[in-house]
Amino acid sequence: MDKSSENYIYYLVARNLRRLRKSKHMTQSEFAEKCNYSPGFIMNIESEKYYQTFSLGTLWTFAKVLDVDIRELFEPLDDEVQKRN
Repeated sequence: MDKSSENYIYYLVARNLRRLRKSKHMTQSEFAEKCNYSPGFIMNIESEKYYQTFSLGTLWTFAKVLDVDIRELFEPLDDEVQKRN
């Protein structure tokens, strides 16, 4: 993923969201329910083929449900993660 692309921020958040959600042992459906979003919305965000837009309020909700600092959703990806995705 080209870091100069506008879509990079969605890619970055999506990869971190998936990592954090899985570390809490939540499925996409469980996470969606806790966030009060549809499972399809979460699936679209985490998709590697689609860039779902979302608001800062949505990110705040994600961080709250995951019990993490919102900045963790913007953690840089290591090169190995980027190559796999």
